[in-house]
Amino acid sequence: MPYTTPTREGDVIHTIRTVARLAQMLLELRDEYERRPRPDTIAQIDRRLGELIALRDELRARQGNGERAVPPPAPAEP
Repeated sequence: MPYTTPTREGDVIHTIRTVARLAQMLLELRDEYERRPRPDTIAQIDRRLGELIALRDELRARQGNGERAVPPPAPAEP
């Protein structure tokens, strides 16, 4: 796994990484459902979609506050 810079839970990049993890989970749940359709798999998909909606709302609120996903680069030292 490639190295990533550690983030605090309140950072926007943390939220974006969580979105990506949930997206991957949804793909895996889709594959599982295709192999074996079960009501509990559908329930898990529904829960993950709810989590994604909450994260979308969080990102929209942050955009309104002018937050950036990645902080600006530090000025170059002379």
